[in-house]
Amino acid sequence: MTVLLHSIIPFVAILILLVLVHETGHFIAAKLSGVEVLEFGVGFPPRVGAFKFHGTEYSLNALPLGGFVRLAGEVDTTEPGALAARPRPLRLFVLSAGSLSNFLFAIVLFSAAFVIPHEVSVGRAVVSQVLPDTPAAAAGLQTGDVIYKINGRDIQNVTDASYNIRLNLGETMMMTVKRGSEFINLDVRARWVPPSGQGPTGIVIGSQYPFTETQSYAPWTALRLGTRETFDSLKLARNQVIAWVKGATAPQVAGPVGMAQMTGEVVKEAGWKSLVDFAALISINLAVINILPLPFLDGGRVMFVLVEVLRRGRRIAPQKEALVHFAGLVVLMTFVVVISYFDIARLIRGQSFF
Repeated sequence: MTVLLHSIIPFVAILILLVLVHETGHFIAAKLSGVEVLEFGVGFPPRVGAFKFHGTEYSLNALPLGGFVRLAGEVDTTEPGALAARPRPLRLFVLSAGSLSNFLFAIVLFSAAFVIPHEVSVGRAVVSQVLPDTPAAAAGLQTGDVIYKINGRDIQNVTDASYNIRLNLGETMMMTVKRGSEFINLDVRARWVPPSGQGPTGIVIGSQYPFTETQSYAPWTALRLGTRETFDSLKLARNQVIAWVKGATAPQVAGPVGMAQMTGEVVKEAGWKSLVDFAALISINLAVINILPLPFLDGGRVMFVLVEVLRRGRRIAPQKEALVHFAGLVVLMTFVVVISYFDIARLIRGQSFF
């Protein structure tokens, strides 16, 4: 029961919420674009019940795995209110609206997390060691320096310092430190692939004070911070991919089972406030993955519209497009099954995902 409460239920709730946000984006964009929405479904069949309102059927289905929107004429231009018959800019708007909704919802979630009272360390990050022959040593950082700012951002604690260093991988940061009573600006390079045990800059940091305090922000301040956190997350994801390519770290991939395990571990170790942050990160991942130019995904459908533009209005035959998307679905499901096998094996061995 404890595993169910801390893992499966929160994960399913997050999944349903984020998928419904995604599909609501398509729904609203379709309505605004004059595309007929045949059905908005919560869950997946078999159907439990349905009702019709203003030409759209709203259904409740038995499998609680998210939801779907069924649009008229996704490939057939002859259907009344067909998506395929709309001008290309409107079709691109409808197809990309799901990812846009997930991205905007991530801002909402991150902002909500800043409003929720949460414990933060009140001690600034102190440099406890500077390793030789590293960017930190070359920049002139010294043991005992207290980090106050990185690229103009206030650094309140060790977590802030580590976060902002990772945010600036491959770049030279301006680090403002306090040395005695003097504030000094130093240009420090954050390396993509540091030697083992050195970290991007070559410093070891600790907390100035071993205390925490409860912190929360006013909604307008939280919205600004939540927006910044969302764009930071995109940059961190980009940095992670580059680090994989450069060989600094090995990619970790999770399927539904692994995501449920991570959800449980976040709730158990960090509490429900961190679960809001985690849901925001998943929402960003859904936005990015769905807009990738891969068959079956929204980005794959967007690519067919862009190819149509390049072909000066000549469309790919609907049968060929459907075949490509079907092949993409098969590959995607195969990938999920394989990843889920390794996720289950990890659970059996009792290993944490993190």
